[in-house]
Amino acid sequence: MVGKRIEFILLLVYLITNLINLNKIYISSDHAGFKLKEKIKYSLKKKKLKIFDLGPSNDNSVDYPDFAKKLAKSVAKSKKNRGILVCGSGVGMSIVANKVKNIRAALCYSIENTKLSRLHNDANIIALGSRLISAKLALNCVNIFLKTRFESGRHLRRVKKIK
Repeated sequence: MVGKRIEFILLLVYLITNLINLNKIYISSDHAGFKLKEKIKYSLKKKKLKIFDLGPSNDNSVDYPDFAKKLAKSVAKSKKNRGILVCGSGVGMSIVANKVKNIRAALCYSIENTKLSRLHNDANIIALGSRLISAKLALNCVNIFLKTRFESGRHLRRVKKIK
């Protein structure tokens, strides 16, 4: 009887630990990226992925640093988390996000540089420029970003040098 209880408790601990450490995907934008953010969110939800939208909730003018910082801090809470930032060019949000410890935000504009951002740089945030990339390409980049794993190997030493 005691053995069964211990087994049950261990199972509960295992399940709770894994629920806490689930991958989380955060998404945010500024006013210029709002419409593309909504398209990306809709596409990912259709794939049954849980998305945490950190705003904004409309396309009224906002300050991108506020939203980029909020997302970057959320992503930084776990190595398994990923983030998607969308603004007009993608540059401003990537600059802000990269100021947060343990964040490697990559400005992505092609399938190739998106794939390399994950394979070689272990990027945990993708930044997209809604005025510079088509919705179709952006969706493809997000899908590649989320499914590509870090190669590690010789790249790990280099990534560890990023402080």
